Amino acid sequence: MFRTLRNNWKKSTFAVCVLSYGGHWLYGVHGDSVLRREACLIEFGRQQIGPQERLRKATVILPTCSGKANKLFEKNAVPLLHLAGVEITIVKTDYEGQANKLMELMEHTDILVVARGDGTLQEVVTGLLRRPDQDTVCNTPIGFIRLVSRNSLIPSLHLLSDNKVKDITSATLSILKGETVPLDVLQIKGEKEQPVFALTGLRMGAFRDVASTISKYCYLGPLKTSAAHWFSTLREWPLVREVSVSYLAPSLRPPDLPTQKPPRPNLLHRIIRRLQNRWNPPGEERPKVEEPEQWKEKHLSTLELFIHTHNKNPVKRRINDSLVICAEPDNFTVGEYITVGSQKEEDPTVFTKDSTRLEASACQLQLPEGSAGFHNIDNEEYEAMPVEVRLLPRKLRFFISAERREQLLSLTQ
Repeated sequence: MFRTLRNNWKKSTFAVCVLSYGGHWLYGVHGDSVLRREACLIEFGRQQIGPQERLRKATVILPTCSGKANKLFEKNAVPLLHLAGVEITIVKTDYEGQANKLMELMEHTDILVVARGDGTLQEVVTGLLRRPDQDTVCNTPIGFIRLVSRNSLIPSLHLLSDNKVKDITSATLSILKGETVPLDVLQIKGEKEQPVFALTGLRMGAFRDVASTISKYCYLGPLKTSAAHWFSTLREWPLVREVSVSYLAPSLRPPDLPTQKPPRPNLLHRIIRRLQNRWNPPGEERPKVEEPEQWKEKHLSTLELFIHTHNKNPVKRRINDSLVICAEPDNFTVGEYITVGSQKEEDPTVFTKDSTRLEASACQLQLPEGSAGFHNIDNEEYEAMPVEVRLLPRKLRFFISAERREQLLSLTQ
């Protein structure tokens, strides 16, 4: 046998490679089947539904641009929703921007599920908040299931792993468990167009421009990020952006409303309170005089400007309702520029200790005349223009996994 393997070493090497790959693939398929089986052995599938009980309705927004992503959703998420007795309506979109239009026509639903990535989620949020009945529609909880490799919001809601099946099933189970968290929304309005709404933020500058070109250097493997930043310095240096920012001071956060209705006071307490109101009637409340908005202006010379929400840790209790304006300094060396750029490719919210940080409830960005380029809104590219950004605090509610909530709470302590 050894003599045969030695005399046919090429065929033997090829056979070993094929068998190794096949064994690894079969092991992965078996592991995915075990994960699906464990997810199906949940208490939701054992609950009985009465004949007169209304089923929960879920509307799923699912783009059709990727057949592999759609198969992942239909194979891992749909069976769990059916097992829990949820009536599913899958709405598939065929082109970019269609989800925005479909939200204007969406009927009442108990759960709204978005399956894909940042672009689909932004279209859904923008379509919801452009509706005339947005105050009613915004009470619908939203579930987000990631079907692509990268996403900016999903780490705030779920624990991530290297297995897509595990991520999809855990996100689906968090939807069925019903635990939600409020998220802030940014309203971004240009000079002419309708407002666009974002959950992460608006990003512009040199690091954003380079991030859009990294895929061109994919043949360099792990060096592609550093190479993209290095070649950008050869084309243009310094990569400084001049921006004028006008902003309003952050507003105090009102107390949270009780999740449960308080018990009704006893009869004696109600009688005493009515007698007090009759003997000493409360005076008429004076109308509140709205104070004019006091805008502050600041000129920034920066490599990167990022206006973002606090949705990275949505469970943290804060004193103010505010958005964050972060600007990197313009005195980087080439080495520091490449190092910081590599860090921002992993997490765009990472800023150096010398960066400028402002908190505001609203801001206005003014660009120099003749400036061209693009900025990102939730990782979607838009043409750069003067915009006004306003914070809509705790506007939408998203499903969050209990494990991720506990982890975020431990970070705040």
